[in-house]
Amino acid sequence: MTVTEFRAEQVVWAGSGFLLAVAWTVFGTLAGTTHWVSAVILIVGATMAGYFLREWYLGEQIQKRSRRILHEFPSIAELLALSVAAGETSSGAIERISRLVDGELADEFELTLADLRAGATLSSALGRLADRVDLSAMTRFVDAITVAVERGTPLAEVVRAQAQDVRDAAKRELMETAGKKEIGMLAPVVFGVLPLTIVFAVFPGLSLIDLNL
Repeated sequence: MTVTEFRAEQVVWAGSGFLLAVAWTVFGTLAGTTHWVSAVILIVGATMAGYFLREWYLGEQIQKRSRRILHEFPSIAELLALSVAAGETSSGAIERISRLVDGELADEFELTLADLRAGATLSSALGRLADRVDLSAMTRFVDAITVAVERGTPLAEVVRAQAQDVRDAAKRELMETAGKKEIGMLAPVVFGVLPLTIVFAVFPGLSLIDLNL
C-alpha cells in the first residue's frame, strides 16, 4: 500500500464515521432527543475518530507483523546457516529459503532474491530488506552478514550467532511480559480480595462491640 492509498483509506474511514454520526443525529432529531450542540460534537468526533482509527489499526497491523517476523527469524536464520555450511552461496541459500519457507519474512527474502537477480550486491539487497522490515534484530543481522562478507568470516557461524541472539531476546521479552502480568494479577488481590478479607475479619468484632454497648 502506498501513502496515497493509505490516506485515501483514512478519508473513507472518516467519511464512514461522518455518515454514521449524521444518521444517528437525524434519527435523534426526529425523535426529539438530540440537541444541535451534541449533534455537532458527535459528527466532528465521529469523523476524527474514523480518521485516526485507521492509523491506529495500521499500527496494530505493523506490530503483529513485526512479532510474526521475529518469531520466524531464528528458524530462517538456522536454515540459512545450514545452507551456507553445506556449500551453497548466499544467493542460493536465500533462494532456498524463498522456495521452502512460507511467512512474512520469507516474502521479504523473495524480494531480496529479486534484487539480487536484478544485479544488486548482497549487501545492498540485504540493506533494503532491513529497511523494509525496520526491526533492530534484522538490522543487526544484516550488519553482521555484511561485515562477515567483507572480512571473510565464516558466514554460517555469524548467522547462527544472530539467530541465538534473537532467541535470547525473545526469552527476555517473555520474562518481562510475565513480570508485568504478575504485577497486574496482584492488583485485584490487593484492592479486592484483601479488603474483603479484612472486612469479614473485623465486622464480627464490631458487631459484638455494638451489642455490648
